[in-house]
Amino acid sequence: MTARSVSRPYMPGYGTLPAGDGTGLLPWSWAEERLVSSRNYWISTVWPDGRPHAMPVWGMWHDDAFWFSSSRPSRKSKNLVANPRCVVTTEDALNPVVVEGMARLLTDPNDLATLLALENAKYETDYKIDLLNPAVSSCFRVAPKWVFGLAHDDFTGSPTRWAFET
Repeated sequence: MTARSVSRPYMPGYGTLPAGDGTGLLPWSWAEERLVSSRNYWISTVWPDGRPHAMPVWGMWHDDAFWFSSSRPSRKSKNLVANPRCVVTTEDALNPVVVEGMARLLTDPNDLATLLALENAKYETDYKIDLLNPAVSSCFRVAPKWVFGLAHDDFTGSPTRWAFET
């Protein structure tokens, strides 16, 4: 398990309560449950010229990281190879979990097999290992630097930020 600290994010002008008020700081299990159970995610990357790029993806939260694959010539793959900084969000805008981190291109056959098994189990697919052929697909593991979450029923008393040691 990756070491992490938890705090209230700095949100001036939003009426955010101190960490001990309202719901208080959310437990990591609240964020992890949403990261695991979300069916769809959004990944934001950066074009070489600095423009943002956001796209929906399937993915899996596993071993304190976000795993996903994409076609090798896709814009998100090209962006991540050039600049691994990215943001991944769950699909639930009311109770969002936002992961800011660094993507690492996976090439180890064991990592590729892990990603394939996770994807087939979660999405009830029967993809074969050739789907993850590095010549046509890019597989990534996003290690978080920060994770942010908040509960819609306590907007001012629930915002929580987890910082991961890298």
